[in-house]
Amino acid sequence: METFNSPLEAFAHWVNTTPNKTFLRQPINRVFKEYTYKEADQEIRKIASALHGMGISKGSHVAILSKNCAHWIMADLAIMMAECISIPIYPTLGAESIHEILVHSESKAIIVGKLDDYSQQKSGIPDIPIIGVKLYDINEQYEWDQLVASNEPIQGLVEQKPEDLMTIMYTSGTTGSPKGVMHTVGTFNTLLSTARDVIKLPNQPRYFSYLPMTHIAERAGIELSAVYRGAEVSFPESLETFGEDLASVQPDTFFGVPRIWQKFQEKILEKMPQKKLDRLIGLPILGNIVKKKIRKKLGLSVSAANFSGAAPIAVSLMQWYSKLGIEINQAYGMTEDCILSHFNLPGANKFGTVGRPLPGVTSKLSAEGEILIKSDCLMKGYYKEPEKTAEMFTQDGFLKTGDIGEFDHDGYLTITGRIKDQFKTDKGKYISPAPIELELLKNGDIDQVCIVGTGIPQPLALVVVSEAGKSKGKSELEKSLMGTVRDLNPKLESYEKISKVIVMSEDWSVDNGLLTPTLKVKRNRVEEIHRDKYGEWFNSPDPVVYES
Repeated sequence: METFNSPLEAFAHWVNTTPNKTFLRQPINRVFKEYTYKEADQEIRKIASALHGMGISKGSHVAILSKNCAHWIMADLAIMMAECISIPIYPTLGAESIHEILVHSESKAIIVGKLDDYSQQKSGIPDIPIIGVKLYDINEQYEWDQLVASNEPIQGLVEQKPEDLMTIMYTSGTTGSPKGVMHTVGTFNTLLSTARDVIKLPNQPRYFSYLPMTHIAERAGIELSAVYRGAEVSFPESLETFGEDLASVQPDTFFGVPRIWQKFQEKILEKMPQKKLDRLIGLPILGNIVKKKIRKKLGLSVSAANFSGAAPIAVSLMQWYSKLGIEINQAYGMTEDCILSHFNLPGANKFGTVGRPLPGVTSKLSAEGEILIKSDCLMKGYYKEPEKTAEMFTQDGFLKTGDIGEFDHDGYLTITGRIKDQFKTDKGKYISPAPIELELLKNGDIDQVCIVGTGIPQPLALVVVSEAGKSKGKSELEKSLMGTVRDLNPKLESYEKISKVIVMSEDWSVDNGLLTPTLKVKRNRVEEIHRDKYGEWFNSPDPVVYES
């Protein structure tokens, strides 16, 4: 297996050895526009040249504002080739947040690609050069294809040193303002070299990229992994075509956050109710045919490694997929440790845990049970935030994750909660909501849940009902919800027992600010909106209360 010292060295290897192999596949009006390694390389080199022509000097910060697309990856590599530092921005952010990041990061230019509503975001961009990609209907002073046509490519291999700052990634965060996490070339090189050794995939695999590239898992696990493995990367055209596009690609590996795995399950059960599915997959020969058909329909017929991360996934959901021949490996990491942390790997998977430490990782628990991590992939700090940086590390250089966990006798780590998510009831007892929420999510009628209880005697379960739940009558739904609570409460400590289920009037989404771009519940925001009603809901005579 080839060894590389930087992303640009890895990319150059595939350009030189497999120039005509497809690198990027971008669907436009249901047709995939393909870029070979050689074609992408030429565009990347010309955009790097164009950045220099605009007066963007070595070491400058250049932002990327785009959904996942071919030009996101080409833009990132062009920024590296121009010897600049990339500032990825979540494509769902509003103008105010975009402005805050661009100003804080001191970005000197921005590349704008595929977006849903650029007209509402453009006002957030200060007076800096904007490179727009016309292919996605972004019309700006500088146009990508025109720059490609009018610039000579940068020549030779641009050297990236391990200590060079490569990117500043602003965290989406379930709490507080985003912070700029600084990572170097060496950080990513160590991570990707480790991942190539421990995650076995075919040579030059097929990838499907759909989670925000701005997030560390997609950035490292798909974009940069593709560069190191010489992969082919395909993208969905839209949310509506997502299933069709994934099924057409049949990737060699797939990463999904728990909510994605839930949605897949819902779609399967819409077409084939659980009783019928159980009956069919239990049949000797037909069962295998049915399972194979479902895997192909999902797009996971050849996937050698399926991962879940960003938030805890219910064991019951993993077991459900296992019966279909789909093994989900739960992984654990964060932007600050560049996701070199703990992974369950195919063949060594223990449900309910986030796996064992990856090579090069040392992990331990603090006296309070907080998970502490040390490796060569830890961030260099938060940009322009020395005090916040110092707060993240122990005196002996371990990163404080903010998560509470425990190790079993085989060294597998289980996350039991998050320090900041803990709340205190008026009985003075602290509650960690995550384990309780995972138990409730076993009920297919619940799509999202947030356990709250600050200032009241017993916790409440705020739930967003799933499509399956919405199709039920009121009494049937209430029976389902309370049945789950009645089954769960005896397993909980007296102060943890759920007193009421509160059915939310609207779904939580990225658009209404109640989910992060990686589909985690923004607990602080949910609490902020509903805290004033806790007392009223707790004192209601009804076990299930509907938000008005």
